[in-house]
Amino acid sequence: MNLSVITFTVGYILRIEGVIMLLPCGIDLIYGEHQWMWYLISAAICFVLGLALSLRRPKNNFFYLKEGCVTTALCWIALSLFGALPLCLSGEIPSFLNSVFEMASGFTTTGASIVADVGTLSHAANFWRTFSHWIGGMGVLVFLMAIIPMTGGSAINLMKAESPGPDVGKLVPHIRETARILYKIYIGLTVIEVIILLVSGMPVYDSFTMSFATAGTGGFAVRTAGMGDYTIFQQVVLTVFMILFGVNFNAYYYILYRKFKKAFKMEEVRAYLLIIIGAITIIAINIFSMCEGAWDAIQKASFQVGSIITTTGFSNTDFDTWPELSKMILISLMFVGACAGSTGGGFKISRVVILVKTVGREIMSYIHPKNIKKINFDGNPIDHETMRSISGYFVIYTLIFIISLFLLSIDGPDFETDFTAVAATFNNIGPGMRAVGPTQNFDFFSPLSKIVMIIDMIAGRLELFPLLILFYPRIWMDDISHRRTKRVRGKSKK
Repeated sequence: MNLSVITFTVGYILRIEGVIMLLPCGIDLIYGEHQWMWYLISAAICFVLGLALSLRRPKNNFFYLKEGCVTTALCWIALSLFGALPLCLSGEIPSFLNSVFEMASGFTTTGASIVADVGTLSHAANFWRTFSHWIGGMGVLVFLMAIIPMTGGSAINLMKAESPGPDVGKLVPHIRETARILYKIYIGLTVIEVIILLVSGMPVYDSFTMSFATAGTGGFAVRTAGMGDYTIFQQVVLTVFMILFGVNFNAYYYILYRKFKKAFKMEEVRAYLLIIIGAITIIAINIFSMCEGAWDAIQKASFQVGSIITTTGFSNTDFDTWPELSKMILISLMFVGACAGSTGGGFKISRVVILVKTVGREIMSYIHPKNIKKINFDGNPIDHETMRSISGYFVIYTLIFIISLFLLSIDGPDFETDFTAVAATFNNIGPGMRAVGPTQNFDFFSPLSKIVMIIDMIAGRLELFPLLILFYPRIWMDDISHRRTKRVRGKSKK
């Protein structure tokens, strides 16, 4: 285990967090709410500690996959812990655990909140909450790779550990250039959304914060009434961009470089759009009698389907009052999630498509035992390694979900609340049903339940394995054994 490169990277991430904390300082000075000092103090703590950890450059800055996973997990834990400081020190969220829950939810783009009334928070706090969505959406380490050169192809192991989906590859030969392309697309889409919202008449502050929350598919609102304070046109704009940010960013790369055939050939994107259209159609019909006409039903269904499948978590209505069929579709979409390589969470469309094809192949093997059929995805055969990783992911995903549900049930109010609370945090969605519905919050849970959900949020955002590896004793024992061996060899040479 290369601890020096892990320490250096965590330190560099803390320095970046310290710098971006200056943004809410500026917001506070604009609105004159006298919270800037706490963000400045927190920024100083992050920067000084980060500088101490990253002062010495490692001699070997190569990342193997295990270093990539450990570094990624520690970086996201550090972001959540230190990101909570200004909220706690300012007294806006006095409990440190609650502050960590809020910022873990922010950086992992979950959007589950312990704040009963976001309107009571300062402009700086709400900016910091929504901006954490934007930072976490594309990934802080992807940003780091875009600005810092790393040895050879080792950076791909960081990208694999942080990027959502069953497989991560390079768009171009150099991983640093890939990271830059992804961020250019990300920033470009965000800027377009901000401009459209400004033109629509949305206030400047709201245009930026809502765009940050949409781009990161996070879902933190900045107004007490949530989406209720915005016009139908503005909600439609948010719906469109939620869906756009749930698309695999490779598709945008192909479109930008006029590789249209490759973009439209992406099976995952086609499945993603078909699921959205199907869900909107069924829900709109199902809730028609509760709405003011066909357009109202379509608009509400579209907004909620787009919000849930992309794991954004916004709500423009209390969908907990919808008929059971509509609620079951939304719960199902919580697990399906968005595309791999997007800012969305969940199980991912690509995994769902491949698993469905696997089931189909197994059924066909009973009908035609001698007919060996390969599973293709995007026109290419799926190799055994990918199939094995998806199957393993599904098993671990299910086990963690069951364990989390069991722990929440110790003090949870009812099964539907506990089940959807785990689904909402583990899949990085935000709202659930019943006591954690769109008009409720997560503050009533015990400290144990909150810690479980914080772990779920980070595990879900990092695709499970990077966080699980931290709790695997062998990687630390191997490192200790390796260091002892080096000391013995050094003494013997003397």
